[in-house]
Amino acid sequence: MSDDPYKVLGVAKDATEAEIKKAYRKLAKSLHPDLNPGDKAKAAEFQAVSAAYDIIGDADKRKRFDAGEIDASGQERPQRQYYREYADTDPQGRYASGAGYGDFDDLSDVFSDLFGARAQARTGRAQGFAARGTDVRYHLEVDFMDAVRGAKRAVPLPDGSAIDLTIPAGVRDGQTLRLRGKGQPGFGDGPAGDAYVSITVRPHKVFTRDGNDIEIEVPITFDEAVLGAKIEVPTLTGKVAMSVPKGASSGQRLRLKGRGVKPAKGAAGDQYVRLKIVTPTKPNADMEAIARQWRDKVDEDPRAKLWRDV
Repeated sequence: MSDDPYKVLGVAKDATEAEIKKAYRKLAKSLHPDLNPGDKAKAAEFQAVSAAYDIIGDADKRKRFDAGEIDASGQERPQRQYYREYADTDPQGRYASGAGYGDFDDLSDVFSDLFGARAQARTGRAQGFAARGTDVRYHLEVDFMDAVRGAKRAVPLPDGSAIDLTIPAGVRDGQTLRLRGKGQPGFGDGPAGDAYVSITVRPHKVFTRDGNDIEIEVPITFDEAVLGAKIEVPTLTGKVAMSVPKGASSGQRLRLKGRGVKPAKGAAGDQYVRLKIVTPTKPNADMEAIARQWRDKVDEDPRAKLWRDV
């Protein structure tokens, strides 16, 4: 697989942030170790895709990569690192006369110090040498109710190990959770990088979410709509009694205050119940007789407003 993060994700150099995110999520879903257990090739591809998104999925890193300041692994390019070290030195110490080699009494000291420092740098033992480890990215799908209530999950890694992850209550689809120090180890005394876990929330069969609000469609009978009724409706925390007003219509929304998503921080949202009048699929003779009486006695056109708006 290419080292170019744009090629790894299959996007153009001028791709938008949304296009990059879409490409990453599509690849991450197809390559995720949960869906390809034991497939080391796909596990390696998944890691490469995550590493690529870590670079060009981050605006600052993408800018630095495009400018040639960092490579595809996020590490500073040698020439840039040298320039920074050079730029940070005392201006008067940047240039020194070679006559007599300054304070060195013996030419052998120069080579001893030079090659000794290089050897130490390669092993990360040079005094003051430290580099932060690379950040890594993972993807995790969670159930709707786990996202709402919070849960503990393990993020599987390609090498067979796992990272324990606490999913906070109210986590949103597409949200990224940060695990400090769970990325690649640092160099020398440098700290480890971080792990970023992108969350995808599976849709629920009944509940839909808008921010911290929840909406649900509840069927009611014809008589409940006309006469009003007390019915039970499901919520995120169990059954709740709700009053259907007299003369209710399909599509009417009723609010259950505070019955929405309760995030880890902040107030809970509301639940909206959208009514749907359902008639029997096979009405009997009595019901048909009542309907005919209704038609003869009720002089209200339910489509009057529609025609006025048209």
